[in-house]
Amino acid sequence: MPGKPATARHAGVPPQAALAPKRLWALDGSPAPGSPASDVGELTAAATAAVRAGDGNVLDTSHVVFPNGAITLVLILAESHLAIHTWPEENLIAVDLFTCGAIDADRILAELVTGLRLTDTRVQQLSRGAPRG
Repeated sequence: MPGKPATARHAGVPPQAALAPKRLWALDGSPAPGSPASDVGELTAAATAAVRAGDGNVLDTSHVVFPNGAITLVLILAESHLAIHTWPEENLIAVDLFTCGAIDADRILAELVTGLRLTDTRVQQLSRGAPRG
């Protein structure tokens, strides 16, 4: 399946971004009452705002809403991607943020915790790619 080409603004990856460390951030949390996580429009708006707060650039979004109300939302970023998965029956939201280049992952995750009203959060970080040296 062919993908969408990047806009001219994001077509070329700056050399420093190509050599930047790649990291996967995993955030698990429980949505508090009143969390926008059950509405795909509000979830997308909160995720987009968090990425922008962390100096990221959203290129495209896609989502699926499952019969039980669970949502999978993916934001394709110039700096890689953000995926959010909800499990209403488990009161769980799982966020995967893969980063490369200049992006403030800590800020993005903090904004998501606040914007999605998450409690009982846990963050893990994993370095990706071949070691340099």
